[in-house]
Amino acid sequence: MSRVPLVDLSGSFEPGSRRDEAVDAIGRACEDVGFLVITGHDVDSEVVQGIDDASRQFFSLPHEEKLAYVGTTGVYRGFTPSQGSALALSRDDESLPDLCELYTVNRFDDPEVARRAGLREGREGFFAPNIWPDPARVPGFKEAFEAYYEVMEGLAVKLMRLMALALDLDEHWFDGKVADHITNLTVNHYPALDAPAAPGQFRRGAHSDWGSLTILYHDGGPGLQIKSPEGDWEDVPVVSGSFVVNLGDLMAAWTNDRWVSTLHRVVTPTGDLGDRISIAFFHQPTYDARIECIPTCTSPDDPPRYEPTTSGGWILSMIERTLY
Repeated sequence: MSRVPLVDLSGSFEPGSRRDEAVDAIGRACEDVGFLVITGHDVDSEVVQGIDDASRQFFSLPHEEKLAYVGTTGVYRGFTPSQGSALALSRDDESLPDLCELYTVNRFDDPEVARRAGLREGREGFFAPNIWPDPARVPGFKEAFEAYYEVMEGLAVKLMRLMALALDLDEHWFDGKVADHITNLTVNHYPALDAPAAPGQFRRGAHSDWGSLTILYHDGGPGLQIKSPEGDWEDVPVVSGSFVVNLGDLMAAWTNDRWVSTLHRVVTPTGDLGDRISIAFFHQPTYDARIECIPTCTSPDDPPRYEPTTSGGWILSMIERTLY
């Protein structure tokens, strides 16, 4: 049995006993392990298949062609080549670069959306528009990514409301703090390997996520592992039609460590040298949102453990630490 629970969200988005059950299960998972696998999420499988197909089309392009879509310095959009990043660096772990290439988008093609989300002088790179592949080469790529992003936005709102209830807050407590979120959507492509990975090299090295929560789709292959409190690496269950949800460091700080942000990694299973796709929606509150201890997570015997910070300042520092 995995310590990562399976939580069925069917019927939980409206008041009632199903919601109460889901809120209780989410609260326990967030306190115990910071990971859960969700079903009953109402996400259309065709939208998921659309971005999976579009991503595979892009990553099948010649490497030299993909390099045309690398963002300029300080612009965290577009293509990142394999071995161009190492998430373990965020933990000051000088491990080998990750065996993963990426494509990242956000929602700042509309200047007004970017302005509401925090665009100011000096932040132009962070709020840069997306970099889209040539539609003649990857037909439907932009449309598939935008459709998936929109669906994930809706799911994230629902999850944050259930999490608010699990923290004994009004269900809308997070709404204003995430309304103009700065979420990156990143497709991870783990290329097929000609030989086993070098010792100590991973598809994604050991790291914790950085924001409020992450919603992860993967194509059904094994490899995602969490580090248990006992220090062992354990596989996250693979469940057809599900998403993996995990907390990030900001949520842990926000809850005064009542909820946990857990180390995880992606390994190459023995004998599996084929390619894989996973898609992460790294939900991140509004750039200037003040992150300080949630009122229900502190008491005279448990004062706030972290200095207040902002969402944008934190995420920018972490991005810069993990790129080569």
